[in-house]
Amino acid sequence: MIRTLTPLAATLLLGAAAPAPFDMAAKILPQPAAPSADVKAFVKVDAGPVALTHVRIIDGTGAPAQADRTLLIENGRIAAIQAAADTVPDRYKVIDATGKSVMPGLVGMHDHMYYIARPNLDATGHGDEPLMVPQMTFSSPRLYLAAGVTTLRTTGSVEPYTDLNLKHEIDAGHIVGPHMDVTAPYLEGPNSPFIQMHQLSGAADARATVAFWASQGATSYKAYMNITRAELGAAIEEAHRHGLKVTGHLCSVSYPEAAALGIDNLEHGFWVNTQLDPGKKPDICPDSNGDPTLAAMTPNGDPAKALIALLLSHHVAVTSTLPVFEGASPTYRTLPPRQLELMSPQARQDYFYLRGLNLAHTPERRAADAKMWANELALEREFAAAGGLLLAGPDPTGGGQVLPGFGDQREIELLVQAGFSPVEAIRIGTLNGAAYLGLDKRIGSIAPGKDADLVLVKGDPSTSIADIENVETVFKDGAGYDPALILNSVRSRYGQY
Repeated sequence: MIRTLTPLAATLLLGAAAPAPFDMAAKILPQPAAPSADVKAFVKVDAGPVALTHVRIIDGTGAPAQADRTLLIENGRIAAIQAAADTVPDRYKVIDATGKSVMPGLVGMHDHMYYIARPNLDATGHGDEPLMVPQMTFSSPRLYLAAGVTTLRTTGSVEPYTDLNLKHEIDAGHIVGPHMDVTAPYLEGPNSPFIQMHQLSGAADARATVAFWASQGATSYKAYMNITRAELGAAIEEAHRHGLKVTGHLCSVSYPEAAALGIDNLEHGFWVNTQLDPGKKPDICPDSNGDPTLAAMTPNGDPAKALIALLLSHHVAVTSTLPVFEGASPTYRTLPPRQLELMSPQARQDYFYLRGLNLAHTPERRAADAKMWANELALEREFAAAGGLLLAGPDPTGGGQVLPGFGDQREIELLVQAGFSPVEAIRIGTLNGAAYLGLDKRIGSIAPGKDADLVLVKGDPSTSIADIENVETVFKDGAGYDPALILNSVRSRYGQY
């Protein structure tokens, strides 16, 4: 648990001169290191001159797919895009990609490295205290990369030094995994449901905490459910002083309040906004947790229009995390076997306990959930149509229905269900995230000179978005990883370690 800094340490940190603008690319996308023997065991295409011939290119910009092209990869970058009939230089290894599509590596914007465990959970939903958050440092990075996530934001850390050290080991070529934007420990207020989180004591503590974790290498921040407006404002101001951004899974602070304070991003779409919850008190998270607000936020109603206009005027991005709420969808189905077999026996049992509780909901509850689900889909579509920056992430936690990587794919599929075209949804899951992170000159779309962080899939996700699941090779810094080998290494491990 984070401890409040001493007054002297806080004074030293807060009294320092304002730092130079932060270089996110240098921190998140460092020069690739040679892979260790352990990492190389998962590489099926060595980094080097590679030509993907007769491939369909979905470039991540939202433009129509380009059929029958050749994509040249060299020195970890995209060297060129040319017609399939053009000659490939002799030095290139040729991979015939007929019937396949290449798209940018996914940029997961709500991709945790932990799992929420409910001790002694039973079929009635009862579990013992305290609620625990075990780290999935082994399984999560592998699952992300195998599914095509080449860059992610952890969006809230419970073991921050573990995440920072994991990033270092991945960057050094010692561990398999994606590029990481490591979010500092949650900026949480009093009465947190999670015993592993530091609870801020006020605005000064918020400032000191932000400054300390900037000094430790964190590259983003996340405010949480019980933070006060004073603490949030102080945290945002201090983060911006360091050239870093703040997102939030809020409750005690409403979306309009957070926008006015200068927050950069809001998590979970419109699901956790509490501005219309009856009896909402300032700086207090109501028991209703935003459900009444979402139920009342009909997409074409005045409150929704006013909120979207406010968010746009303050340049606030919104992260869609539809998979974690998909249990509210009337079309939700049990996870397929290929995902269930990746879970530990305990995690799998907990999933079916929670799934059973969901199936037992009354017709009234199911109708209320379906209304909120429909409003959420429509609000995200309206926000993007108005010019808002919509990001994508799954929030893989102990809710059960979301696994790392697979959840990132599902998020893009659900955006199509929300009304986006497949290429629009892919842009949200790639280029939009890169743009928010300030990395769009390096990743997020396919163009000569950009990093060769790519996903080769069988089929055509530009017309059938479910083909995004058919991952054959994941290129990171020009090296092609075998997803089947990676997944086999974590079978029955997610939920364990």
